[in-house]
Amino acid sequence: MTDILDELQWRGLVAQTTDEQALRQALADGPITLYCGFDPTAPSLHFGNLVQLILLRHLQRAGHQVIGLVGGSTGLIGDPRPTSERVLKTKEETAADVEKIAVQVRRILATDEADGTVRAPIFVNNLDWTAPISALDFLRDYGKHFRVNQMIKKDAVAARLESEQGISFTEFSYQILQALDYLHLYREHGCTLQTGAQDQWGNITAGTDLIHRVDGGSAHALTTPLITDSQGRKFGKSEGNAVWLDPTMTSPYAFYQYWLNVEDASVVALLKIFTDRGREEIAELERQVAEEPFRRSAQRALAEDVTTLVHGRAATDQVVAASAALFGKGDLGTLEAQTLADATAELPGGEVPVGASVVDALVASGLVGSRNAARRAISDGAASVNGQKVTDPERVLEDSDFLHGQVAVLRRGRKNLAAVRPTTS
Repeated sequence: MTDILDELQWRGLVAQTTDEQALRQALADGPITLYCGFDPTAPSLHFGNLVQLILLRHLQRAGHQVIGLVGGSTGLIGDPRPTSERVLKTKEETAADVEKIAVQVRRILATDEADGTVRAPIFVNNLDWTAPISALDFLRDYGKHFRVNQMIKKDAVAARLESEQGISFTEFSYQILQALDYLHLYREHGCTLQTGAQDQWGNITAGTDLIHRVDGGSAHALTTPLITDSQGRKFGKSEGNAVWLDPTMTSPYAFYQYWLNVEDASVVALLKIFTDRGREEIAELERQVAEEPFRRSAQRALAEDVTTLVHGRAATDQVVAASAALFGKGDLGTLEAQTLADATAELPGGEVPVGASVVDALVASGLVGSRNAARRAISDGAASVNGQKVTDPERVLEDSDFLHGQVAVLRRGRKNLAAVRPTTS
């Protein structure tokens, strides 16, 4: 059986550990209890958070006890960013985001395994144990164990101290709050491993240090590498390029298309990180990337696996069908209304009245520059409505052409698509 730490390293899920050999032994002797925290700094988790949830799933399936923590208290403070102070949200806004994120964490970590090898996850909110602590108790019982000269060495804190804006005491104290979480879970659940992204290393090790100082205990830390886009930017809310797990913020169709469009140079690494596919299967997909890149088999496998994990099989089937139907390999009329709306949201187009000619619709959509060009496209057999070739230049758009009453999909040639909607006024 593969050592779980070896498996995680092969998958590219390990950046740092406090003591690799000791952690490896603890995992082998297990089961151990571990946790990862998710702060409600937005109404949804995103691409980067998914890495942590997948790491927890691997450890969960290896027989270990996982704890999913949502930061009702740490979310009120905000982990310091290296560039600027966070704008504090109200307690009501934070509580609402806690509920939304808790649902996502529960769904990804949920298990109904019947063989008893997978332990049901534990879900906690750190506001439950932080809120009752008075300011004096916080400073006396926990603050006294932290040394400012060490705290200011944390990367984000150091960067902010060098800036004109500086850093508030509120954000400066964040690492104490996160360390307190680790100590509480160590005491209450015997938790001896915290995981997180590589930029959380300082916060996590603050927790291992606190456990050692206060209780004389030993605990571990494991971080994952940061996943960056093609410009080398961290995926996250603050970078403006987040891929959200909430379907109302990034639709399942857009989510699927994101993974489908991953560049060949990155797809194998992402298959290892984001899917459960084994070494032989990924090796075969890697061969196909090298020898048959035009098939995009690896990207399709990646897109289907991750979309199914986040949005479920039914949603994935719908977006796969929509992707095929848009390019003439399926029936657009069978798509659900929301999937159709998501699939056509980014297409160029315009509004036309019911009864308008296809010629005028092609012009209004921007697929052609003139009515004469539209007629030529039709006579050449290069125009279609909802995947059905148009042969009559006098053809008009009927009510039934606007699928679900909302959109008609026009195509000129093989790849030029547009969406027209019925005039609303």
